[in-house]
Amino acid sequence: MADEVLTEIRGKVMVITLNRPEAMNSVNQDLAQALAAAVDEMDANPDISCGVLTGNGRGFCAGMDLKAFMQGSFPGIPGRGFGGITEQLPKKPLIAAVEGFALAGGCELALSCDLIVAAEGAKFGIPEAGVGLFAAAGGLLRLPRVLPYAVAMRMALTAQPITAEDALGYGMVTEVTPKGEALDAAIELAEQIAKNAPLSLMASKEIIRETQGRTEAEFWEYQKGHYGVIFGSEDGKEGATAFAEKRAPRWQGK
Repeated sequence: MADEVLTEIRGKVMVITLNRPEAMNSVNQDLAQALAAAVDEMDANPDISCGVLTGNGRGFCAGMDLKAFMQGSFPGIPGRGFGGITEQLPKKPLIAAVEGFALAGGCELALSCDLIVAAEGAKFGIPEAGVGLFAAAGGLLRLPRVLPYAVAMRMALTAQPITAEDALGYGMVTEVTPKGEALDAAIELAEQIAKNAPLSLMASKEIIRETQGRTEAEFWEYQKGHYGVIFGSEDGKEGATAFAEKRAPRWQGK
């Protein structure tokens, strides 16, 4: 794994760390490639059930490396998007642990995660309009899904951020911690998630993500594709057996 992204395995949880603190973890092409590789490693490892994405230094991520952009480099991967994850999302649950700030593309990376844990005072924003751009890595799609329409629109048009406390009140953030404790809280949450059946986690994530905005009839039709896989799986049988035998299940991911 390239130095721009660090990985650590903690039980069934992979911690993925953006590692350009001198540049506020801004995303260049090397970091995008390394982040995509880390997520692929997480998804491919049968012993990993959940991931946590965090940033080294005083903030989560300040977005795109504008110096590299001015030289003609866009830190995206065809088919995968900005940072390698904003268009092709990880299959397994991923939690963002945000300290300090998640701005521009950094906010969009956090929105590509399934849950966000943030430290008090952390700022979330899409200030691209202030530098002649717009939030092109999913922010304009995902912010209105997790925030009231007027709040998302205000953020996009004023380029002004909201705080973690505001984001918690709106439902964008799942938990606000004291400063310096977001990562520990996110890992604790990931460990709770990782106790559950891997196939069930991936199916639940996909169904929730992919059925937003669909009609109820479209929801039921989409969900049908997961019945046979999950309800006929070895883990499905193991879960029922373990419940009946009053013991912890032994998941196999199949």
